[in-house]
Amino acid sequence: MERLGTGIGWRPEIADAVENMPGIDWVEAVAENVCPGHLPESLRRLRERGVTVVPHGVSLGLGGADRPDAGRLLALAERAEALGSPLVTEHIAFVRAGGPLTASPRLEAGHLLPVPRTRDALAVLCENIRIAQDALPVPLAVENIAALISWPGEELTEAQFLYELADRTGVRLLIDVANLHTNHVNRGEDPAEALAGLPLEAIAYVHVAGGFERDGVWHDSHAHPVPRPVLDILTELASRVSPPGVLLERDENFPEPAELEAELAAIREAVEKGGGARADGAWRAAAEPSSVSTEPARQRVALAQTALLSALVAGTPVPEGFDRVRLGVQARALAGKRADVVAKVAPELPVILGAGYRPAFLAYAQGAPMTDGYRRDALDFAEHLLLAGEPGDARARRELREWWLERSGPAPRSRRPGLRLARATRRALLRR
Repeated sequence: MERLGTGIGWRPEIADAVENMPGIDWVEAVAENVCPGHLPESLRRLRERGVTVVPHGVSLGLGGADRPDAGRLLALAERAEALGSPLVTEHIAFVRAGGPLTASPRLEAGHLLPVPRTRDALAVLCENIRIAQDALPVPLAVENIAALISWPGEELTEAQFLYELADRTGVRLLIDVANLHTNHVNRGEDPAEALAGLPLEAIAYVHVAGGFERDGVWHDSHAHPVPRPVLDILTELASRVSPPGVLLERDENFPEPAELEAELAAIREAVEKGGGARADGAWRAAAEPSSVSTEPARQRVALAQTALLSALVAGTPVPEGFDRVRLGVQARALAGKRADVVAKVAPELPVILGAGYRPAFLAYAQGAPMTDGYRRDALDFAEHLLLAGEPGDARARRELREWWLERSGPAPRSRRPGLRLARATRRALLRR
């Protein structure tokens, strides 16, 4: 595996700081935020300097019951090629459920949700990863996620699940030590025990991030400083294997560059502290794919995941065996994240609606699960308000209507008033 060194998550908000930061060997960019034909100039300059850029996907849903979407795989492959990346990464998670396997509406979580650690889920995940590996031009690594909730009736520990996954598929692992800490607080799982059972030789690189605790629940925010327990887990990992790369993630609430540099220094120190004597091995190739059909397992996983996601985003009954209080925390977190992301992809909405944006969106979200991504969600929210005669202020309602009309068609509105009126009339007739 290529040695990556010390890196940081590249985000547009800190692009200049990252370019000028000393000791950065590589960066990771969210794949869905990069357009292969129009790479950000900052990433171009980093590539020209020889800095490795790794695309990190968040929407593939490899842990879902459906096979990976060919279009999403193609998009990930295009980003890897455009960036000249040595590998691509994704998550061991599901992000959507429903659809043909369950004969129910498609639901989007807008978030990474944990897969059950069962034989069924493992079989589905292994096949999905093999499909992804065949479609990608570079090796794939998959990340363990943080979770607020636990599935009832799990058959494997996290270490056993990851070991079998790597053993069956040859996939590399992206180990997030912050997520191990999160699962320790939220699910009572011992990070040292998880590390002891992992196939450490399969590690592609390591994520480090911050979070916060509230009411006994750890929130993996990526918006707070890295706490000491996370650095201690990194040291424990580094005492077992020399990680090819370590990366600091920060997605919001960006501090001054000096603070990020101090966190990177603490990460390097934690890795060095865990150095010592190690016997690194070579991860062997995967076994031949199983010829056993996964269709029955896919059906069972689909039903279970749809029931859980529906309870989280559509208010249906909590499936048996789940912690109702913890599911409530997760449901509120999903709704809050959904409101925050819609405000980012459609920043005009909070401006138009003012202080009423967030309560209006949360009220809307209770009865309208997301079905097709955040941009569509923003349009549906605006249409919902307009059909309800909201907002009450005439000026705000007029601005919201203009915003919705500008974006709801297949093409931008023409500057010619006649064409604009024709399109608006057509939409009004269609709505009738």
